Parts: sequence; structure tokens; C-alpha cells
Amino acid sequence: MSQQSIYDIISNANLSVKQKTQYLALEAEASLPYLDVNKKVRDALNEGILCDMFEGNAPFKARYVLPDYAKFLAQGSKYLELNAATNFDEALNLLTILYHHVPSVTTIPVYLGHLDNVLLPYVDDLTEDNIYQKLKLFWIMLDRTLPDAFMHVNIGPTDNIICRTILRIDAELKQIAPNLTFMYDASVTPDDLLRQVTKNICECSKPHIANYVLHAASFDASGFGIVSCYNSLPLGGGANTLVRMNLKKVAEKSKNKDDFINIQLPKYSALLFDLINIRSSFLHEKSHFFSEFLVTEGLIYEDRFAPMFGIYAMAEAVETLLKKDNIKSCYGQDKVANTLSYTISKKLSDIVTSTPVKYGYHGRALLHAQGGISLDKDCTPGVRIAYGKEPDPIAYIQATAPHHQYYRAGISDILSIDVTVKSNPEALYYLAKGSLKMGYREFTANIESNDLVRVTGYMVKRSSIAKFAQQGSRINTTVLGAEALQNTHILKRRARVISLESTPIIHK
Repeated sequence: MSQQSIYDIISNANLSVKQKTQYLALEAEASLPYLDVNKKVRDALNEGILCDMFEGNAPFKARYVLPDYAKFLAQGSKYLELNAATNFDEALNLLTILYHHVPSVTTIPVYLGHLDNVLLPYVDDLTEDNIYQKLKLFWIMLDRTLPDAFMHVNIGPTDNIICRTILRIDAELKQIAPNLTFMYDASVTPDDLLRQVTKNICECSKPHIANYVLHAASFDASGFGIVSCYNSLPLGGGANTLVRMNLKKVAEKSKNKDDFINIQLPKYSALLFDLINIRSSFLHEKSHFFSEFLVTEGLIYEDRFAPMFGIYAMAEAVETLLKKDNIKSCYGQDKVANTLSYTISKKLSDIVTSTPVKYGYHGRALLHAQGGISLDKDCTPGVRIAYGKEPDPIAYIQATAPHHQYYRAGISDILSIDVTVKSNPEALYYLAKGSLKMGYREFTANIESNDLVRVTGYMVKRSSIAKFAQQGSRINTTVLGAEALQNTHILKRRARVISLESTPIIHK
């Protein structure tokens, strides 16, 4: 850490005092020597084959934390000197306090709870208008005091007053934060509620729609939550670390697709597991993170934390491998490329589910289709189809749905939909419902004309990005969105009409 880098931060006119403080802390972390990794891991990191997601050279906090907020409201907190909540106002107040004590890689909580489940016991005799007024103030408070687009709320799958009110408020305010996921269960969720959810997407590109049944089957009876962008993790636990592999670079190291699948992928996966074990061991054994009050008061449990084994650049990896075998095929467009990608996902899943880790969820890491970061260049997030090459939405879903079974810790495709859908929201309803029926874990859509747009999974405002270079932003994640627009070309996503355009057209 140089004095010049410190001075550059404190003299930056576009950063708030709080943002400067956070950047200075990151500089301090980066000044430490890296954990004692072996030469092969170090080389893979230096070559960009593996990436530690900038969690710090010696991690002292878990990446993602999912406290049991319902338990907290029911018991209060000795550490925070808080009694249990007895009514709706007290519940909101207790949550507001605890959020400021829940850590994450961003310093801001990435999980605010399954809020309808958490708050419904405290509704009592409040009217619909009472609930609306209180929750609207709460929603505004979240955006203004915890300005980070990775902050995430879950609602659904049941139809209830909290769920409906949050949807109403989110569509009205159109805030970047918090991010929002609606849990969908065809046996529980009424169609008119799902229609309300898809109308919300037309208004503000939120919420995500999660396949509740598929997610729940991946975890035990203690539950799970969707956090940050779209990451699925155990409730009462979280992710101790997230590291990822650039499949494109592994493909470039491979002779052909057989060498990639049978030699190179296992080789670099082993190095990734070495990195996982080294990083999680420091967190669990030396940082004292798991002696904090969240653990001692039973809001999180050490054995419910899992490392996330992330991958990205599937599209480029498939393209690279097919070229090596002189095969002309395009990922997302035809069977040969798509089948190869499914084989890769299954191989990754087999590796992750069969490899023990020192600190994991039931002794294992969780496979994750990582959504990319703002510094990625010439690499498509996760297993998504490359920007500008996307087929129509129906064909897109058909091409990518077979991947979703493998990625327990989260997978998301962002469908870019033409503005005309606003005059026909029923089309989006059927697209979402069909994708979930086909095995999608998470349905996500950007509407082309909306100011709110998804980058990798988090939200930014186009209007804020346009002004960022001149005046900065109070939202911490705007800087990431600005970098992503420049480096990853997300605006090249093709906004498509939901139609029968995939049907062959007979030209006269």
C-alpha cells in the first residue's frame, strides 16, 4: 500500500467519506502478504485461470452471511441488548439494527431475509394501508442507508399481504436496492400472483423468479436463501469463500475437448480446491470470525457455511474447443455446441460433489455459475450465451435449461426483452412459467426501456451510470456497473421480442 494510493483515495472528489473509508480498508487488506499457496496455485492465479474474487489476501469475514432473522426477532439479542419483537414496528426496528452488524465481502449485508415469512407473525390487526406505509418507509431506509445493489430480499411462494405490498412498493420506487427474488412454487403460488411478479419485471426489471421446489431440494430442512445477485446458500450459514475458474483459459490450455474434460478440467479443479481449503482454513481457524455474536446467539452456524466453486466463460470455452477440433458450431445456436456445454457442466458437478473440502456444507463445496465481475473482458458470465449471439427468448431457454440442474449455489440467465412486452405482459408471464417448468432455477429479465438494468445480477440505473464520471454515486455498486458497461459490453445484449420468430419463415 503506497502513500500515493492512499492520497488518491482521500482526494477523490467523486467518493463520499464512507466510500473513501471502505476503499482505504481494502487497500490495507491488499497490503498483507497472500496466504501460503503453492506455486501451481499461484501460477494459475497469476495467469487468470483461477480468481479469488478480491476477497482479501487474508480473509477475516465470510463472503456471504445468511442469519436466521425469524429466530432473531423471536429471541432478541443479548449482545445488542434487544428484547424480542412484540409488534410490527419493533420487528422492523430490530431488523434495521441487526442489518448494520451483518458482515459480507462488501461490508453491507447481502441477505435481508425471507421477509414475508419473517414479518407475517407481527402483522396482527394492521390494515393494508398501515402495512404499506410502514414497509415503504422501511424500503426507502434500506436504499438510503445500505446503498449496495448486492443487498437481497426474498419473498413468496405463498400469497400474503407482505409479499403483495413489497411488490407494490418495489414497482413504485424503482430503487436499485434492495435486490429481490420471488420464490415460485406451482403447487402453492396462484397464477395472479405470478402475473403481478411479471408485471413488476415490466416496470423495474425486478424481481428474479426462483424455482422454489428445485432450490429447496438442493438443501436440507433448515432452509436456504437467495442472496447477493442470485446465489443460493444454506439459511443460518452462508459462503465462507467464492473462488472461480475461467473455463476459456482452461480450454486454451487444452489440446482438444477430450483433453479439456479428462485432463485439464480435473487438474485446475484440484488447484481450485487447494485455494478453497487454504482460504477457508484461515477464516475458520485464525480470523476468529466464528466467535462473533451471530454464532454464539445461534443466528448462524459454522457447519452451514459452504465454499462456492464458481465457473464462467462457458460460451468462450466451447467455442475454443470446437475450433481445436475443426468443428463449426455456435454455443446457444445448435446441438453440437450445446451438448458439449452440458457435458462440461456435468463433469464439473461430478467433480464438486465427489471432492471433500475441509470446511463445507455436508463436507462439500457448491457449484456456482458465476455472473462475472466488472473487470472481465472477452468472457461471458457463467454459462450464458454470448452477448449479441442470443437467439429468441424461447430458444435461449431451451438451450440453457439443461445446465440448471447442476448449479446448486446459483445460476442465472438474463433475458433481454423488447419494450413491446409492456403492452403484452402476459407473454412474459408465460415465458417465466415455461422456463421454470423446463427446469430453470432462476428466471431473470431486463426490459430494454427501463432505467433499472441488471449487470451480472445486481441492478444499476442507466441514468446514474451516465452521470457517474462527473459526480460519482451514493450507490456503492454504481462504480462496478460503470466498469462493466465499459469492459464487458453488457449493452450488446440483444433485446428480443417474445414471439414465434424461431419458426421457419417461408420467403416468397
